[in-house]
Amino acid sequence: MSFRDKAIHEFKSVLLATLFFAAWFEAMVVLKTLILAGYQVEFSGLFKALVGALVVGKVVLVLEHVHLGSWVFRQPAWLSVVLRTVLYTAGIFLVLLGEKMFHERHEHDGFGASLVGAFESANANEVWAKTICVSWALLVFNGLTVARQRLGSAALLGLFTAPLPPESKPAG
Repeated sequence: MSFRDKAIHEFKSVLLATLFFAAWFEAMVVLKTLILAGYQVEFSGLFKALVGALVVGKVVLVLEHVHLGSWVFRQPAWLSVVLRTVLYTAGIFLVLLGEKMFHERHEHDGFGASLVGAFESANANEVWAKTICVSWALLVFNGLTVARQRLGSAALLGLFTAPLPPESKPAG
């Protein structure tokens, strides 16, 4: 592969991953906006969600190249999906927690107090909600990655673009 081909392949990979996560994150923003509108609270986080999708998409693509150990390859594929999802989710949780601690640092002295403050603040539930929503996105992404590895990109795309087969009538 030439440098140009590698660059185009990388661009397409990052673009597809970013679009996937952007769809999930934008759905989260829409839900948050709708819920907060019920309390007459305005919210707008579309740009932040797009940036987050770009970052998560690229990080996940890099982490796909991390080998979890030879024993994982001898296990059913679902174990790799779950293991990667748990590991990536832990990373997301730590990043979100670190962000909250960064915001809490002005009100508290030191790392420990900022950590406690992050969990005691009203925004602690936001960290948990984001972590849960992103973990579902990661689970689906990791599952689709295994399907793409097993079936190939064209076959996986064909599963979703081809019409469904006619329903067969149950026997009897």
